[in-house]
Amino acid sequence: MSARPLPAPAEPDARARVQLGLTHALLIVWAAVMVFPFLWMLATSLKPAPEILAFPPHLLPRAPTLVNYARAFATAPFARFFLNSLVVAAVSTAVIVATSTVAGYVFGKFRFPGDTAIFMLFLATAILPLETYMVPLYLTMRDWHWINTYPGLAAPYLVMSFGVFIMRQYFRTALPDELLDAARIDGASEWRIFLRIAAPAATSAMAAVAIFAAIQAWTGFIWPLIIASSQDMYTMEVGLAFFQQRYTVDYGAITAGATVSAAPIIAVFLFFRRHITEGIAFTGFR
Repeated sequence: MSARPLPAPAEPDARARVQLGLTHALLIVWAAVMVFPFLWMLATSLKPAPEILAFPPHLLPRAPTLVNYARAFATAPFARFFLNSLVVAAVSTAVIVATSTVAGYVFGKFRFPGDTAIFMLFLATAILPLETYMVPLYLTMRDWHWINTYPGLAAPYLVMSFGVFIMRQYFRTALPDELLDAARIDGASEWRIFLRIAAPAATSAMAAVAIFAAIQAWTGFIWPLIIASSQDMYTMEVGLAFFQQRYTVDYGAITAGATVSAAPIIAVFLFFRRHITEGIAFTGFR
């Protein structure tokens, strides 16, 4: 008996194709809207002064130049600002990943009296902006003699409730309890289970938390502005204010500095973007 050929997959109908095309068109337009400010910033940083103020404006520079970057680094110690931002972001990211992973594992895999209430109370702190507790935090930093220091700069960025939420959702939904029970039966301690099984399995979720933490620390402005009392402790975001005078703004230098400031975060995002998708997908967060 001759084998019958398999039926060809059904072609999507015209209505589905139209909907798919409209969806892609909408996403392309939205992506262009999101990317355009960055392209304008980069193009402006490469324009000489007459082109920046030209009307009507044009996107691409007609006579590209790096003079704005040279003037930015000559006007302000951007190398020092970059180092300060790098230190704060690195310390904040490392601490947030560690605390979020441990707390998420505890809330996701252990049951104890009041665990849900404690987690919800902890999660509720996400709705409180920094400005609501900035004054008592500053007074605490003053009492600890952390004004104008790296610990003082990093203090508000050492715990992130959203990171705990992501890790808790991952451990609850993506890490089976049977795997942990098997390790316990083999005699592994809880810390050994966490370090050898849970943490290595959660690298995608940890990478997503790391990116969110790095962006939060790198783009901070209000707190570094009030905690840093000397120019040597300014971060990149605060340092950009050097080019905004009382009546004028040096658009060429400020866009050059902003491009340098944004480049590391954009690079990190492009390099780890797959981990963001995987981490959020594993958590079940939509």
